[in-house]
Amino acid sequence: MSLSKTHIFNAKEFDQALARMGADSGALPQARGAPLSLFRDTLKQGRATLKDHYFQDGKAHEIIGVHAQLVDHLLQRAWQYHQPLLAGGMRVALVAVGGYGRGELYPASDVDIMLLLEKNTQERIRPFAAAWLNFLWDMGLEVGHSTRSLKDCVSEAKKDITVATNLMEARLLAGDNEIFTAMQKKTSAANLWPGKKFFTAKWHEQIARHQHFDDTAYNLEPNVKEGPGGLRDIQMIAWVTQRQFDTASLHDLVPLGFLSETEYRTLVHGRNLLAHVRCGLHYLAAHREDRLLFDYQRVLAKNMHYQDSDGSLAVEQFMKHYYRNVKELARLNEILLQHFQEVILAPTKSKVKIINRRFQARGDFLEASNNKVFERNPYAMLEIFLILQQQPQLKGVRAQTIRLLRANLHRIDAKFRQDSACRSLFMEILRQPRGITHELRRMNAHGVLGAYIPAFGRIVGQMQHDLFHVYTVDEHSLFVVRNLRRFTVAEFGAEFPLASDIITRLVKPERLYLAGLFHDIAKGRGGDHSTLGEKEAQTFCKHHGLSDYDAHFVAWLVRNHLIMSSTAQRQDIHDPEVILRFAQLVGDQTHLDNLYLLTVADMRGTSPKVWNAWKDRLLTQLYNATSRTLNHGFGQPIDLDARIADLKNDALAILHAKNIDRERIQKHWAQLEPDYFLRHDASTLAWHTQEIVATTVADLPLVATRHLPEAGGTEVLVYTPDRDDLFVILTGGFDRLNLSIMDARIHTTSFGFALDTFVLLDHTNNPVADAPQLADLRRQLRDQLLDPKPGRDHKSARLSRALQHFPIATRVSFAPSPNRLSTVMEVVAQDRPGLLYQVALALQHCRLRLATAKVATYGERAEDIFFITARDTLSLVSETQQTCLNTEVHLRLATAPAPAATTPSNKNSPEPPVIF
Repeated sequence: MSLSKTHIFNAKEFDQALARMGADSGALPQARGAPLSLFRDTLKQGRATLKDHYFQDGKAHEIIGVHAQLVDHLLQRAWQYHQPLLAGGMRVALVAVGGYGRGELYPASDVDIMLLLEKNTQERIRPFAAAWLNFLWDMGLEVGHSTRSLKDCVSEAKKDITVATNLMEARLLAGDNEIFTAMQKKTSAANLWPGKKFFTAKWHEQIARHQHFDDTAYNLEPNVKEGPGGLRDIQMIAWVTQRQFDTASLHDLVPLGFLSETEYRTLVHGRNLLAHVRCGLHYLAAHREDRLLFDYQRVLAKNMHYQDSDGSLAVEQFMKHYYRNVKELARLNEILLQHFQEVILAPTKSKVKIINRRFQARGDFLEASNNKVFERNPYAMLEIFLILQQQPQLKGVRAQTIRLLRANLHRIDAKFRQDSACRSLFMEILRQPRGITHELRRMNAHGVLGAYIPAFGRIVGQMQHDLFHVYTVDEHSLFVVRNLRRFTVAEFGAEFPLASDIITRLVKPERLYLAGLFHDIAKGRGGDHSTLGEKEAQTFCKHHGLSDYDAHFVAWLVRNHLIMSSTAQRQDIHDPEVILRFAQLVGDQTHLDNLYLLTVADMRGTSPKVWNAWKDRLLTQLYNATSRTLNHGFGQPIDLDARIADLKNDALAILHAKNIDRERIQKHWAQLEPDYFLRHDASTLAWHTQEIVATTVADLPLVATRHLPEAGGTEVLVYTPDRDDLFVILTGGFDRLNLSIMDARIHTTSFGFALDTFVLLDHTNNPVADAPQLADLRRQLRDQLLDPKPGRDHKSARLSRALQHFPIATRVSFAPSPNRLSTVMEVVAQDRPGLLYQVALALQHCRLRLATAKVATYGERAEDIFFITARDTLSLVSETQQTCLNTEVHLRLATAPAPAATTPSNKNSPEPPVIF
């Protein structure tokens, strides 16, 4: 049974109760308490009933309509109740505007009303307006109000398109009908905004709004109302059609030929889903909230009866449903806007240019030659995108042809995919010099890509419920291809010089684009997505005419697309053994080049916040070190002595240019182990040496800083007599300064001095580059060494709202380092301030020494690597010490506040959840 106002409150009984109080007697009662209580209780009870109805599977689009009717009745009766205060002879109308004017009122939305005056007589209406509005506020209505004369309405609507569209939806609630009708006539968009001007203004308004949301509806916390494919896009269509074609409803577009019945039903279904989600957000937040925040996603998923299943959380299923719907709405929005451009903006007659037997250009847009094109020549559903690449003057596809394409998607079946013409066309699209990314995105938007590659179709709208992956899997994959293509564009060469140089040397770049398209194609299935994706890629490549070698090459990239980022961020890439193993894995320069490009593009396409200069530096160092090893032939053992000699000679050349005494340099270097030289480049060795040999005993402790843009962070050198608690003191100091440690390298000279180097970022994940700030950093850190203070107390600190919804259990694991000279401890934990300081305290408690630390954060998840040794013997950590450290780390990290919610585990997915 459909919901109606009679299910919420009895209007007749309300009016009778009001009459018994004398509120309709024509004279305003002196005591307003009883009528106010009646209004307040009626509103409160009505809203409570609507809320109960919603959570009992009620239909949101009915709820917002009945809510508006409830408020209509109360406003009208309150208006009558206050009539005695209205100055005699005043002509005024009570008008609903905006969403409320459309007859839609969401649970926590403002009630937007306007007091419409015949003339500018605000002073005369003020006593009435003040009493009436105060009554509404006391009743419990949050009212957004304005008072305008007819003249005001005309002038405001003429200069502001938003006011014009608000008044288009105006609805008379009470008062003078004549001035309301006059307002409608005078402010008619047809009178104030010519068709072309109105459409162009609303179109540009939508473009600006979409750009605010990065032109994607696939954000982790999408805006249901304003985001692409959201409710505002549907309203945009209604406004344009109402202005241009005088339509009263969206269904009026069907007989006009702008929508098919199927498309209309899709539009209504999508609008109802968005309404349901927005209603739920308002109820759960208890205020107006249009963002689908993490706080509410799980609850809404449960409310819509989603359940966890193998390989997929309920919340992920719900969000996939949401994303697919907004994608479909965005697609319909595009078709309709394209139609409107043709009808409203395009000339009456456009020049037609024949392209081939299947397609022609009408003006600047591509269209099918006839309605049977895709039926007779199914391969034309791929050819259309190739033509758009080869004809850059074309601005797009005509709406009717888009509709025709969508209507024939069912023809992309197994027979279609086995057609050699279709396979050749797809590969031709990937081999074009321009337009690859744009057309792949267009293919995805129109459903062609998911139909042609069914595995890709399964990841459309697929999200990962974490803070690291901010886009759906399909959107991320296309971002990766876009990033790869960007490396080839000369005007962007300065962004990634190394990548831009490498990609010009690739013989078959289409292999790389295929790897980008397929690298995450098996996400959401459970199991290792890299292994499953490898099989998908191998099969696809073989079916599309690639040689065995090329098919295996693409599959290898998909299988290993995480290896380079993992090696750079989680292993000591200054260890020759690590580089040798990585070189053996990649095998040759061609594999290394492609893997490097894919890794950079993948990391950049995961989230705008993931990539930074520090990660760029790590990958560049790994790439260069591996290239040298490959050039030397990794079957030959690396001559460490020769490598150290080269580093020293290069550093000496830098120091010689600065007139540093050679004897003092050699004396300093004699105190250092060979490992020290292998873990730094020549520039860093020269900087360390210059600072240290210029420092006297009286100047100790030495704290030096430098910021090199290519370093990816602020480098800090500490040179001071060693002490057991030095790492605790330093990490405590960095914590107090709100600085994040990205890399730490700890050395001790033969004379018992600590020579420690850190790479730091500030709280915004940027290097400290300003000279006064660097000076302040040096001063405060030196003070910390001279007068140590503990780090901040984070026990009472609250995790951010987002982090609270993604709890990560602390996990500590141990393994021997590749050279077996130290033990590698990995700490996986909830990211939080002061994490490294807590680990430092644990190391101190268990009497262990840190050699190197590598810090990596993936959204809510911190994965930190520590190379540690026994303090006295500099040997591997014993099992007893491992137990001590495991207990201590868990104890210290458990002091951080526990998140409020828990995430169901995905038992059938053995792969780590943090994946690019």
